[in-house]
Amino acid sequence: MNFKSSNYSNIKKAYLKFLKKREVAGKPIVDKIGKLKRFYLPLSKWIYIAYKKDDKTKIIGLSGGQGSGKSTITGILKFILKKEYGLDLCVFSIDDFYKTKTERKKMSEKIHPLFLTRGVPGTHDVELINKTFQNLKKKVFKPILIPKFDKSADDRYKKSQWTKVRKPPHVIIFEGWCVGARHQKISNLKKSLNSLENKFDPDLKWRKRVNNHLRGHYKKLFNRIDKLVYLKAPSFNHIFQWRLLQEQKLKLTSKNKETMSKSKVREFIMYYERITKQMMKDFSKISDLTIFLDKKHRSKKMKFFN
Repeated sequence: MNFKSSNYSNIKKAYLKFLKKREVAGKPIVDKIGKLKRFYLPLSKWIYIAYKKDDKTKIIGLSGGQGSGKSTITGILKFILKKEYGLDLCVFSIDDFYKTKTERKKMSEKIHPLFLTRGVPGTHDVELINKTFQNLKKKVFKPILIPKFDKSADDRYKKSQWTKVRKPPHVIIFEGWCVGARHQKISNLKKSLNSLENKFDPDLKWRKRVNNHLRGHYKKLFNRIDKLVYLKAPSFNHIFQWRLLQEQKLKLTSKNKETMSKSKVREFIMYYERITKQMMKDFSKISDLTIFLDKKHRSKKMKFFN
């Protein structure tokens, strides 16, 4: 997709400033301008074209494994779409809609102990996500609050700390590791993928319940998405490495907040492994646009499916 920006110098300045902040705790970001021209600007134009079809609020899903760069992408899209096209974005993650620790504790006692750990379908407040979409798209708009989740405390922030959206957005970017995921056939659930499934879910009770959530109300939720962008990692092992890097950055930037060790990260992503691997296989079926990432976390190419 060819792209010429009428406001390129201002976008470039804001973009480099944004990335400089991201580099503080992590590794240097390479080929910044190349990424801007080949990736961020065409992606922004694609979203703008989707919006201009009928000038109605669009929900853009952004999906990819843990640590694949979803929050960085949304941060950049926000100012490009505003500066270049005058579009206001509302950005939030499915992670911010995790059920509270108390709610998950009840699930772990009534349904299965593994539901105490946030992450898989069933541990999100889908009803609240649907209500948020409805309120954001209302013709008569009223300011709304969007929840925030504190991962270091493993619980939802108090309402006083939620994000307030004061004006109607042109585009909603809904990001998350499992956004757009599809359920599996029951026969695919039988073989354990890792030690967590093998040890704690030998009767498939947890797997089946998670799968049923995907088949039911998560499917209805994801059907609300107008366009889905999927970030495809080279392998699941790379997702582990990137999630580990994410934790290391968190350790440097979050004072006095508890972070996970390497072994804890490895155990934590076992909860995500099954759905993540299935999404890596399903990418052409679930996404309208897939961005292929290389081993060094760089966007290698984009492929449009719709």
